[in-house]
Amino acid sequence: MFRGASSISIDSKGRMAIPTRYRAELLERHHGSLVCTVDIRQPCLLLYPLHEWELVEQKLLALSNFDPMQRRIQRVMLGFATECEMDSAGRILLSPTLRQHAQLEQQIMLVGQLNKFEIWQDQQWQQQIHEDLVIGSSEEMLSCDALKNLSL
Repeated sequence: MFRGASSISIDSKGRMAIPTRYRAELLERHHGSLVCTVDIRQPCLLLYPLHEWELVEQKLLALSNFDPMQRRIQRVMLGFATECEMDSAGRILLSPTLRQHAQLEQQIMLVGQLNKFEIWQDQQWQQQIHEDLVIGSSEEMLSCDALKNLSL
């Protein structure tokens, strides 16, 4: 499971180094095979180990091609999906299209989300986490039925 946030630099070729603490698992369990796509709700990228991405693909396959909203989700998530192989230095190449979508430049944040990572432009991450913390202490969040029984 992937957790925590890491500040990472992207080199001039668009490569990012996966933090050392994740490399062994990604190599042993997933042979360094990853898939990166866009997040349809946030201005970030989603980076999945190949096996986890295949589960997402099955869910996308189950959607209807005839329903316009479901087709849009398929088109975006599958259309941007790019395979990324970790090299011997633990780096992956993020395509120019993906980097442009998420406005990734030199400094990014890699954020563990248990079965995947989010990749954020550093300033957008700082803004998003600030908004999340403000909403987290709001009355709206405290009254959310799905969270009432959550014990942390």
